[in-house]
Amino acid sequence: MFKKLFSRTPGSFSDTEQQTVLDEDLAERLLKTEGSDSAELAAELLAAPDAMMRLTLDEARIVVSYMQPRKFSEGTVFIQEGDKNNTDYMVLVLDGEVTVESIVVSRTTPVTTAVLGAGSLLGEMGIVDGEPRSATCTATSRVHAAIFTRSALEQLINEHPAVGAKFMMSISLRIAERLRDTSEKLKLYTQLTQAMQEEIDRLMPT
Repeated sequence: MFKKLFSRTPGSFSDTEQQTVLDEDLAERLLKTEGSDSAELAAELLAAPDAMMRLTLDEARIVVSYMQPRKFSEGTVFIQEGDKNNTDYMVLVLDGEVTVESIVVSRTTPVTTAVLGAGSLLGEMGIVDGEPRSATCTATSRVHAAIFTRSALEQLINEHPAVGAKFMMSISLRIAERLRDTSEKLKLYTQLTQAMQEEIDRLMPT
């Protein structure tokens, strides 16, 4: 049946045959990750309640089947703030520790904004909008990770629209939560600045 289906041009497939091809491709894809502790760990991390991905474990396994394993040695910078050329992937940390730094905070030297571990997703904004990286991510220990590229995301959406759409929505929710958190911090910073200015005005009246 495999040879029979692939002997035709894509335009000659019926809906049923197209679905059969996709099902067989998925089965083959999942077979490659079957028995892999790393792949199963990645799926469990994506499906975990605190991951905010809203994926079932089976859906997470499908997403993971489109990822590629990667290891970073200690000290490796795998995302560089301001980089315009390497924005087409995001990283799921499976094991190890990553320091996130930004020079925008101080405008002179990098400031650590977070230290992240297993289950962390990094670079998801870049995979969505392709804009320059907003922070630098450095492996502060040996890091075992899974890479998900923009082309893999497009392939996932084309081949499994429901899972792809759910995954994209989950990424959007994570980005929205991060923006809300940043907005709240900005409000607190503004309030603190105003309070300090009022105290300065009180102590040093014009």
